Amino acid sequence: MTGNTRATPAARREHRALIIVDVQNDFCEGGTLAVPGGAAVAASIRRFLTEHRAEYSAVVATRDHHIDPGRHFAAAGTEPDYVTTWPVHCRAHTPGAEPHPELGSPTLDAVFYSGQYDDGYSGFDGTTDADLAEAGGVALGDWLRDQGISAVDVVGIATDHCVRATALDAATAGFPTRVLLEHTAGVAADTVATALDQMRAAGAELVGTVPHP
Repeated sequence: MTGNTRATPAARREHRALIIVDVQNDFCEGGTLAVPGGAAVAASIRRFLTEHRAEYSAVVATRDHHIDPGRHFAAAGTEPDYVTTWPVHCRAHTPGAEPHPELGSPTLDAVFYSGQYDDGYSGFDGTTDADLAEAGGVALGDWLRDQGISAVDVVGIATDHCVRATALDAATAGFPTRVLLEHTAGVAADTVATALDQMRAAGAELVGTVPHP
């Protein structure tokens, strides 16, 4: 074959994955650690997938899945500081840990559970083994490489916490990373601004704007 060959749309997108971060009941309105606009973001991700699913080789989700996370939960009778300690949320096998209904039932290639016994902010801390009871659980980074994924897009909750941590770890792991900000929800304007600076500095591409916290 001679001359230049123009890549087809399918060839261009065949190695990109979408990571949906922690779109769970406890992080949306009515949950124990609700993020303003969480339900709206769940719905926006559902609509985005309806229009763009074919652009991704894989779509995966992360789930906060706390069994006994130690100091991550504020001690009984004490107020959480919302920096290192939090209200009880996303207890394993409770309704609060389930995906929010506005997300719908997207076809997922894998789900990664994190925070069973620690903070678990980043999806890259998670594995396919929800309860860490089996030796066969696969970590998110390893799974993406095994699938031949070479770049990722990140959406979900919360922009300034688990989305930030997941995007930073994706970039550190060598995946060209885009954060689709209109499909994220943040806790507070100041921490969102800091998170955006950190993600940008790590080399993540920030697409769009975050709905105002």
